[in-house]
Amino acid sequence: MDQLAADYVRVLLPVPVALPLFAAGLTLALARRARAQRIISVTALSIVLAVAVALLLLTDAGRGTYSIDVGGWPPLLGIPLVADRLSTLMLVVSATVTLAVLLYSLAQGVADGEEGAPVSIYHPTYLVLSAGVSNAFLSGDLFNLYVGFEVLLAASYILLTLGGTKARIRAGTTYVMVSLLSSLIFLTAIALIYAATGTVNMAELSIRLQEIDPDVRMALHLLLLVGFGIKAAVFPLSAWLPDSYPTAPAPVTAVFAGLLTKVGVYAIIRTQTLLFPGSEANRLLMWVALLTMVVGILGAVAQADIKRLLSFTLVSHIGYMVFGIALGSAAGLSGAIFYVAHHITIQTTLFLVTGLVERHSGSTALDKLGALAKRAPLLAVLFFIPAMNLAGIPPFSGFLGKLGLLQAGVDQGTTTAYVLVAGSVVVSLLTLYAIAKVWNRAFWQEPPEDEAAEAEQAHDAGTTGSGVAIAKQAVDVRTPLGMVAPTAVLVAVGVGITVVAGPLFGISDRAATDLIDRAPYVQTVLDGGDGTNASREVTR
Repeated sequence: MDQLAADYVRVLLPVPVALPLFAAGLTLALARRARAQRIISVTALSIVLAVAVALLLLTDAGRGTYSIDVGGWPPLLGIPLVADRLSTLMLVVSATVTLAVLLYSLAQGVADGEEGAPVSIYHPTYLVLSAGVSNAFLSGDLFNLYVGFEVLLAASYILLTLGGTKARIRAGTTYVMVSLLSSLIFLTAIALIYAATGTVNMAELSIRLQEIDPDVRMALHLLLLVGFGIKAAVFPLSAWLPDSYPTAPAPVTAVFAGLLTKVGVYAIIRTQTLLFPGSEANRLLMWVALLTMVVGILGAVAQADIKRLLSFTLVSHIGYMVFGIALGSAAGLSGAIFYVAHHITIQTTLFLVTGLVERHSGSTALDKLGALAKRAPLLAVLFFIPAMNLAGIPPFSGFLGKLGLLQAGVDQGTTTAYVLVAGSVVVSLLTLYAIAKVWNRAFWQEPPEDEAAEAEQAHDAGTTGSGVAIAKQAVDVRTPLGMVAPTAVLVAVGVGITVVAGPLFGISDRAATDLIDRAPYVQTVLDGGDGTNASREVTR
């Protein structure tokens, strides 16, 4: 039975990477055929989602880890793609949000009268982004992980500057410079690791890195952490994010906020557990986690724009994930994995809702909004549910994820862990305060009288106002159903994570156990996907 599962996995494993790249080529060739581009993009990402679900079910029901060597090369010579519970769970969540965001963006493009939705280059670029994310999650080779990062980053440079406005070009320039710096650091780390060990295969590195000088190993570890920390936007390497993401189109901001930083978090989880288990850097990571949470949420509280506020909460909640990683225990890693899956969905949803708010009212500035709960009750519901989830209100998955992390911190019982637990509680309360501020000012209270009157006149006349209540752009109060539906689906997925929290925590527990054990992963890769015979003894 396990052999049959292995055969299925070997067939399906390249699909999440190869299919989007193939579809990107087709959509680029069909740049003048907008309808064909839409059909190809939606079909390709739908297949990727189905394959991701199948891979998760197969890995969780089977032995947990399967691999193939791309091109049929012998083990350690080829590039391994590895499916385990962690990578396939991340693949399912990422495929879900990328498909939902694509559908949202297509409806937005059609509503705006842009048949390319929004331009013809959007589809191939978006598909390349999806392939890069999948490659990063499935890679069993450190250099191929770097390639995955570069593929998704190259696509993100284009998506971030779509429209070519001054603000987007300026934000894109900052984003490109920071990304190039992190990539340079990552590439330097890879070169030094190869010089020290003679390999970039992560299974082989898990053995060879234990054989080199401890000081050299620590230096290599810290270099990787800096590179991944910039990509994951951990403090003090996070200042670029709140200035870069809010300027992009709503769908782009949503997929960036939901996914790109989590790829950095995934890389930290994978290298921390596989290459540097029990590292002294865990203590440093705990303080980094605390500072990321606190600085991020203080920035959020100070904001008067929904996009920027959510960008700062994104930074803050990366701290929760790093907290679980830094604990280094099975419970901590399980809580971090669960929280990553939860946060990808919720953060993407909130940015899509913010795009609907901007479309409805012409702005996301809190002093230009008001009474949305009365004027757009469906929009209010779509915001309220994921917002409460982000704030960690029971019984939502945000509460369950934080509870798992807090329990793991208490179980560890060290002074630093207790400080992190206390900080996590305070940050959660401040998150609720920030969300309540948005709800009160944008959805509940009435806008100032002059702004309300201007909004009413603009609505009656079918034109935009010139003052504070409405931005100087067309405001479509008839929000297209094609934009609302994907958002509502993601809201439902967020609620669904709460409903299936027990089984999902079961998967994250088993994934965490595999990460700590390491032997199944290492042996499977070294045996070329067979995993039945130990090629090397794994030092734990």
